[in-house]
Parts: sequence; structure tokens; C-alpha cells
Amino acid sequence: MEMTERKKKVLRSVVDLYIRTAEPVGSKAITELPDMNYSSATIRNEMADLLTMGYLEQPHTSAGRIPSAAGYRLYVDELMADYRLSMDETKSINTAIEEKMQQVDRLVEKVAKLVSQATDLPAISMAARRGGATATRFEVIPAGAGSVILVVMLSDEQVLNKLIKLPLSVTQSDLQVLSAVLNATLTGLSPEEFTPELLQKVMNSAGEAASLVPVIMDFTAEALSKQANANVAVAGQMRLLGQPEYRDAKKAQRVLTKLDEDALANLPAVLENGNGTKVLVGPENITQELKDTSVVMTKFDIGDGMQGLIGVVGPTRMDYAKVTARLSYFAESLSKMFAKPEQKQLPGGKDEEA
Repeated sequence: MEMTERKKKVLRSVVDLYIRTAEPVGSKAITELPDMNYSSATIRNEMADLLTMGYLEQPHTSAGRIPSAAGYRLYVDELMADYRLSMDETKSINTAIEEKMQQVDRLVEKVAKLVSQATDLPAISMAARRGGATATRFEVIPAGAGSVILVVMLSDEQVLNKLIKLPLSVTQSDLQVLSAVLNATLTGLSPEEFTPELLQKVMNSAGEAASLVPVIMDFTAEALSKQANANVAVAGQMRLLGQPEYRDAKKAQRVLTKLDEDALANLPAVLENGNGTKVLVGPENITQELKDTSVVMTKFDIGDGMQGLIGVVGPTRMDYAKVTARLSYFAESLSKMFAKPEQKQLPGGKDEEA
């Protein structure tokens, strides 16, 4: 059965009406729309076809139709109209994020609350290092009798150091050999690649300084893991109870128990791949308890190798056009806020911040 333009128009109308009313949509409501110049019989036939094709569902025999997950998917991908934010909405969002948020842990918590307030839905905010940091260079420097300083340079331009007490006497030549071995074997690796097998390999090559290797590898792997971990905040979970779909206490409880940092951190984040906004409709969600919800996510740049993500969780009936417009505006505004000032050249070759 072919998905004609008329079927798409009917499906879009059903989704739009259901978003506004939260009630099953009948053919009469469709025919009363000003841009729907078709007879009642035609509308009924098209809705019957959409039901057969899996884009609509009929919750009760005598009731109207509601969109299915496939119907929402087609609506998000092809049918929804662009939502233009009003001046009041843009002003409200700008005012909300104007305050400078210096620390990432405070950032994600505050952004989650702002997004939840702007969308009236539970919101998630995340921040993580883009692609994960790796070690790019190691130096082991003598620091007086009985100790050395380990210096680790990371791919995100951070420099870490650790004072290590020596259990035995090693020479300057031994430390040079150790630095060379570390740079040859431990650079460019993720924390997961710091395995016992690698530890043994490095120790076998480190000569008289082999006893320092376990301390160095533990410190480096732990530092890289901290850099890779996403900072996650969730806000506004109870806003879900204001949606008609969750007036059933048992259904609401099943969803609310999964709206925590650990569960949402496992969502297929747009932090990692691709650009723009990602929409997960109903069954596309991994967690079973979220199969009746939709998740909308987008990302923004924080700078200094960091990337942020914001998103909302709500009923599949959510107003996707409005939600994606607001999230996109949030993301664009946050990226601009965290953008580093452009450098401009002064006479004599010196740089000045614009």
C-alpha cells in the first residue's frame, strides 16, 4: 500500500490534534480542519489504511485513532512543520542562560533545570570530553633523594603530575630509559587498554625502574577514566505526572524509577557521533521502561575539549516541533556562551583577544 501525499496529510493532522488534545482523533475532527478539503468517507478510508499500515492505532473499538511509534517516526522525519520561537520564548531562554556557569558539575545541573522548565518535561544534561583524552607524552624527572615527579601530558592539553617515592635507588639513565618506554607503549591509549598484559610488557622493558611502572600506569589510567566519564544531571522527573499518559500510578512509577542519571547516561548519546538533534521514539529506546516514551537530544560545545548534551524525556505524544526548536536554541546559545574569544593580530605579531 502506497504512502500518498494525502495519507501523509491525514497522518500529520492526526498527530497535531493528538498532541494538542491527548484524546483519540476521529475522522470528523479531521474534516473540520480548514486545510482538509476531503469528504468524511475519504478521511475514514485514509485513516483505515494508515491503521493497516501501522502508522495509527485504535485504543478502543469505538474510539478514534492515535499515532503509533511508526507514525511518530514518520512525523518527526518528514511531516512536522518548523516551529518558530516567539520573541517572548527567545527572550525567556536568553535570560535563563545569561548567567555565567563556570564549573561543569554546576553547569549540567543548572542546564537540566532550565531545559525542564522551558519544555515542562523531565530533562537530562550531560558534559564529557569529546572523544576521550589520551596521554601524549610522559616525563619522569628526579626530585631529590628518594623521589621522582611523573609528568603526563594529555591530548586535551592538560598536564598532570604526581610525586612518587622510590622504593630503591635508580639512576638518571634508568629514568631516561623508563620515559622512553612509557612514550613508546602508553601514548594514545584509552583507559580500557591499560591491561595486565600491557603492564607486564612495560615492566619487562623498563629495566631497573620496572618497580615504578605499576604506580605510573594506575595513576594514568585513573586520570584518563576521570576525563572520559560524563557528568550527568536529571531534573523535573515529576513533571511527567502532569501528562495524561501517566495518570496511571503504576505506569508512572515504572517510568519514574528509570529516570535517573545511570539509566539516561546509557542512552545512545549524540555526544559521540553525528550532528544535530536525535529523536528516539518509543520502542527505539533501549531501556524497557522507556519504551512508551520518546527522548529528544542535541549537543553543544563547551570548549577546552568538552562537549555538552541536553535532552528531554516525555510521552510519544510530545510536541516534537516545539521541543526540538527549544532544544536547538538552547544548544546554539550555550555554544556561543562558551565560545572562546577570537584572536586578532596586533602590529608586531602579537595576539589580542577580540
